[in-house]
Amino acid sequence: MGKVGVNDMEKIFQQVLLYDFYGELLTEHQQNVYEEAVYNDMSLSEIAEEYGISRQGVHDLIKRCDKILLGYEEKLHLVEKFTGAKEKIAQLVELTKDLEESELEHSAREKVANIRQISTDLMNEF
Repeated sequence: MGKVGVNDMEKIFQQVLLYDFYGELLTEHQQNVYEEAVYNDMSLSEIAEEYGISRQGVHDLIKRCDKILLGYEEKLHLVEKFTGAKEKIAQLVELTKDLEESELEHSAREKVANIRQISTDLMNEF
C-alpha cells in the first residue's frame, strides 16, 4: 500500500473507535468485511476475491458501514463521551502529579497519590 497521511490515520482511528463501540450492531458479514478493510488493511480487490463479491460491492459495503457507525454515534454519542472522559482523567493525572510534588502535609500527599493511582488505573482501562 502507499504512504498513509495524517488525514488517513485520523480516519482509520475514527473508524476503529466507532467500530469498537458499535461494531457488534453490524451484521456478521458487514463485520467481517469491515474488519478486513480497517483492521487487516486488505485492499478492496483482496476482500472482493476472498468473499466472492465485486470490488465495487466491497467499497459500497464499507461506505455503508461507515455511515451506519456514524449514525449510531450521532444518536448515542458514546465515542464523544469516552474521549471526553479520557481527556478529563488525563487532566486529573497531571493535576495530581503536580500536587504530589508540592509541599503538602503527608496525609494530603497520600490522598493525592491515591487519586492519581485511581486516575491512572482508569486511563489504562481505556
